[in-house]
Amino acid sequence: METTVTATTLASRRKQLYAALEQRVLVLDGAMGTMIQRYKLTEDDFRNHPALKDRKKPLKGNNDLLSLSRPDVIKAIHRQYYEAGSDIVETNTFSGTQVAQEDYDCQDLVYEINYQSAKIAREVADEMTAANPDKPRFVAGALGPTNKTASLSPDVNDPGYRAITYDQLADYYYEQVKALCEGGVDIILIETIFDTLNAKAALFAVDKYFEEIGDMYPIMVSGTITDASGRTLSGQTAEAFLYSVSHLPLLSVGFNCALGARQLKPYIQTLARNTEFKVSAYPNAGLPNAFGEYDELPEETAAQVREYLEGNTVNIVGGCCGTTPDHIAAIARVAAEYKPRVAPHLPKRSHYSGLEPMVEVEGNNFINIGERTNVTGSRKFAKLIIDGRYEEALIVARQQVENGAQVIDVNMDEGMLDSEAVMVRFLNLIASEPDISRVPVMIDSSKWSVIEAGLKCVQGKSIVNSISLKEGEAAFIAHAKK
Repeated sequence: METTVTATTLASRRKQLYAALEQRVLVLDGAMGTMIQRYKLTEDDFRNHPALKDRKKPLKGNNDLLSLSRPDVIKAIHRQYYEAGSDIVETNTFSGTQVAQEDYDCQDLVYEINYQSAKIAREVADEMTAANPDKPRFVAGALGPTNKTASLSPDVNDPGYRAITYDQLADYYYEQVKALCEGGVDIILIETIFDTLNAKAALFAVDKYFEEIGDMYPIMVSGTITDASGRTLSGQTAEAFLYSVSHLPLLSVGFNCALGARQLKPYIQTLARNTEFKVSAYPNAGLPNAFGEYDELPEETAAQVREYLEGNTVNIVGGCCGTTPDHIAAIARVAAEYKPRVAPHLPKRSHYSGLEPMVEVEGNNFINIGERTNVTGSRKFAKLIIDGRYEEALIVARQQVENGAQVIDVNMDEGMLDSEAVMVRFLNLIASEPDISRVPVMIDSSKWSVIEAGLKCVQGKSIVNSISLKEGEAAFIAHAKK
C-alpha cells in the first residue's frame, strides 16, 4: 500500500508535537481492552471481514482484528479518549506482530491490521485537530512486547534455549513499524516491555526503517515493572533498563501497566533523575481485585498522578489496564494545572548495565573486569568450553562476580570452537543466572560476526573489546553501524 504521509506532513506534525511537549504535560489515552469489553462483542464481530470469515481457529479476544472487522468500534473508542482530553491515542496494534498473531493463524494479516489501525486513529486525530487547531492530536503506533521472550528460556531443563531470536523479533517488528508509518502514525511507541532484549530488537527494526526512508519518527519507550521487586520480568532494575534503551535519541522513556500509579511512582522517579529524555507514565487503575477487575475510581487515579506532577517527574501521562475515558478526563484536568517536567542537566558519563546499572564514577579511573571467562587467557576455562562443560564454566563466571568483578569479559576466539555458536550458548546461560548477569558483559572478539552474535543475546548495555582499526576507520564504522 502507498504511504499516506509525506515528508512535509511528518515534519509539520513532529514540530507540533515537540512544541506541545514544551508547553504542557501531554495526555495519553487509556485502556483499549477495557473499552472493547464494554461492547460485549461476539465471535461474529471478530469475523466481520472477508479475510476472517473462514478462519479455523476462534478469533474472539484477538482485539487487533477489530480494526478490520469492527473499525466503527475502534474509531468510537479513539474518539472517546480524544474527547476526554487525550493528546495522543495509541493504535489498536498491541499484538500486531506475526509472532503474536500465530496464536490465531492470522500472521498473513499483520500488515493490513497495522495499516488500517493507523488509518483509523489518524482519521479521528485529524477530525479532532480540525475542530480545535490549538490542540493538535497525535497518533502513537503501538508495538507490544509479543508473547515470547528473547532473554529467558521457556524450558526449565534447558536454560540456554530460546523460543525466539533477536533476528526474528527484529523482522517481525520491522513489518509492523513499516505498516504503522505508512498508515499515518506520528510516533512509534514500544510499550509494556517485560524483556529489554525484545525492546532492543524493536529499536533495531525502527532504526532500520528510518534509515531506509531517510527520516525519523519520534520514539517512545515504555517498560513494565512486574511486581514489588522493582524489576522487569527479565530481571532488570529501572535504571538498568533505562541505560539499555538509551542508545537511540528517544522522545521519551517511561513505564506502564502491572502497577497502579502509587506503586509505580518510585520507578518513574528513578527515570526522571537519570535521563534527559522526556518521561512518560501510564499506570493501571490501581491493582486488580480477586476477579481481575479494576475498582479504582477516576478521581483516585488522578490524585495519585498528581503526585508525579508535583514532583516534576513526568512529561506525558495516561492510563493502562482498567482506565477509561473517565479516568483520562480526570487525569487531563489534573495535568492541565502543572508545567511539564524540566529535565536535569546530567554529567557526561559512561553508563553500562546487566540486570543492574554500572555507572562510571568521576575521579575513578579503575573498573574491575573479570578476565577468566576468556578462552585465550585462561587454559582452564578454555578446556571447560571445548569439553562442553558449561555448568562448570558458569561457576568460573560466578566466582569472578563474587570476587568483585564489575564487568565480565567473555571471549570464545579459539580455533577448535564455533565461536559464534559458543558465544551465544554461554551468554544465554549467563542470562539465566541473576548473580552473574547482574553485571555488564564485555563481549570480546576480533571477529565482527562473533561480536554481533553476542550483542543479540544481551539485554543490558555491553562493552565491546578486541576490535581494531587494522582495516581502516571507514571499514570499522561500516561494521559498527550494522
